[in-house]
Amino acid sequence: MEWLLAPFGVSFVERALWGGLLVSGICALAGTWVVLRGMAFLGDAMSHGMLPGVAAASLLEGSLFLGAVLSAGAMALGVTVLSRSPRLSQDTGIGLLFVGMLATGVIMVSHSQSFAVDLTAFLFGDVLAVRPGDLAVLAVALGAAAAIAALGHRSFVALALDPRKAQTLGMRPRLAHALLLCLLTLAITASFHVVGTLLVFGLLIAPPAAVVLWARSVPMVMAGAALLGALATVTGLLVSWHLGTAAGATIAAAAVAFFLLSALAADLRDRRPRRRPPPPNTSGRKASGYTS
Repeated sequence: MEWLLAPFGVSFVERALWGGLLVSGICALAGTWVVLRGMAFLGDAMSHGMLPGVAAASLLEGSLFLGAVLSAGAMALGVTVLSRSPRLSQDTGIGLLFVGMLATGVIMVSHSQSFAVDLTAFLFGDVLAVRPGDLAVLAVALGAAAAIAALGHRSFVALALDPRKAQTLGMRPRLAHALLLCLLTLAITASFHVVGTLLVFGLLIAPPAAVVLWARSVPMVMAGAALLGALATVTGLLVSWHLGTAAGATIAAAAVAFFLLSALAADLRDRRPRRRPPPPNTSGRKASGYTS
């Protein structure tokens, strides 16, 4: 058991574990709706759309977290405005904003010769460098995400099922969509400095996608996604410690691997022939193994 417990006796690995657990909870709350509403492309675009804010904050020696929040907020606002156009599909607007924000960030990065290391951390994260202050920020973000998810639950469900019916019922689907974007923005900006923008997408999508194949309610998907994300965090840190791999990337890879296993198991379940009910007993006697 020493190989299982020894890594978490080291302080920075212990902080990485707590950071991963908090991120798993945040991503489960937001990622469930991303998966149910088919918003994976939006999540990917927003995770990369933070680059201009992070680049500007780095060049100005400011807070990378604040820069990411402002940039992601601008991205969410742009998506909300463009989605109101009846002649422009939402995917088109997201794609244009994605390219524009990413291009702006790359242009800003190209003017700095010392941003290469920061850009690597932005893309891939450094979960082993989590500080106590980061854990406090993640804990507050988890509480805020839980509050948003609870307050907007009914509207989110109606929005996922039928936006037109939600409008008829007076649930204001546009406001619900904007609130959902706020939840997604919070999850991404709170998590990117732990696992990076390319890897936060794994925890945001893979655990809910794995659980939705089995769960029958939204709360079950959220709870299962949080547990699966936590398992991916523990597995990724153990593999990283013993094999010397990148911790953040290993956590994300573990999450995707769990999704593939879940999808394979669900496929085998669906292929299993169902037991046919016995033919009706017309002789007046009970069939063997069945009671009336």
